[in-house]
Amino acid sequence: MKPTDAEVAKPFVEATKHVLSMMAQLDPSAGKPYVKKGSSATGDVSAVVGVTGDKHGSISLSFSKKCAIAVVKNMLGDDIVDIIQDAKDAVGEVTNMISGQARAGLSQLGLNLQASTPTVIFGDNHTISHVSSGPVIAIPFSTEFGDFTLEFCFE
Repeated sequence: MKPTDAEVAKPFVEATKHVLSMMAQLDPSAGKPYVKKGSSATGDVSAVVGVTGDKHGSISLSFSKKCAIAVVKNMLGDDIVDIIQDAKDAVGEVTNMISGQARAGLSQLGLNLQASTPTVIFGDNHTISHVSSGPVIAIPFSTEFGDFTLEFCFE
């Protein structure tokens, strides 16, 4: 039996809330998932992780500048040296951790997946290319420091 998109989305939502509350003291609330059209990123800093195994695809997180800076400040405190490099590192690390926890949740649904190292993309109006031709499911999140979107796409 194939898990539904809603069942697949649940481990991503749980992992996102858990990792960001533990690592960055954020309390994200998830909005309604939707099928994304086009490849424009919703944020200014994005990280993409390729996934292989029972399914092929990718996972991405895309943060607004304001939210990415809050993540960096909350993770590093006053130890910020280079905000752009630190934001890339923090977003990559958070995405890696969310990917790992979500994949653990997906394995309970019978989906065993391995992930690549995150690729971080930075800048206004960038695009995210998912490696699969399937629909891209986007889950918007909001925090008191701005918004971000989690996307996943499997075939």
